[in-house]
Amino acid sequence: MTTAIVVAVDGPAASGKTTLAKRLAEANGLRFLDTGLLYRAVARRVLARGQSPADEPAAAAAAEAVSADDLDPQALSAERIGEGASIVAVHPAVRRALLAFQRDFAARPPGAVLAGRDIGSVVCPDATLKLFITATPEVRARRRFEELRSRGEVVMYERVLQDVVERDRRDQDRAVAPLSAAPDAIRIDTSALDLDASLAALQAALDARRAPPHRKT
Repeated sequence: MTTAIVVAVDGPAASGKTTLAKRLAEANGLRFLDTGLLYRAVARRVLARGQSPADEPAAAAAAEAVSADDLDPQALSAERIGEGASIVAVHPAVRRALLAFQRDFAARPPGAVLAGRDIGSVVCPDATLKLFITATPEVRARRRFEELRSRGEVVMYERVLQDVVERDRRDQDRAVAPLSAAPDAIRIDTSALDLDASLAALQAALDARRAPPHRKT
């Protein structure tokens, strides 16, 4: 029986985990899921109905209706949707509604790389490899600032840094599946690494995990 390879890539906002996870998946012939898009899709549905992301029943109903067709990164890229996603993500009912979607995606051979904030600790606790990608708040804010400017959005670095710090607080303090590295996760700090060096670190971790154990002679 073929066993799916599951790589859990967790980390705070703007740590680079999504870009790195996607490239790791492509390099190894695995499927990729940015689980953050699920929460953005929920937020988009809630906002489109004129409801508040803080309304848990409304957000839970939206989560029950989310499908793969809703996960278009371009349609979900607005900062307002991102802010709403970080709010709906604190609702236990929303996280429960999206759990089966994520686990089903991960379980299909040949496997998948999932990027998020609780993949290794909650969604896929038996993942083949667990990675926790991080960077300082200042570095993450700078990356997010440059990304938004490249889209033509007018933003201030100080405001972006404030948002990053606030999202960290919200993710770490939520009652259900708070942001934290799984005990057996490999931590990779990308503060001083470029994209290629960061990807090399992830690939080395996966290669080491997939390598057959040495037999004693």
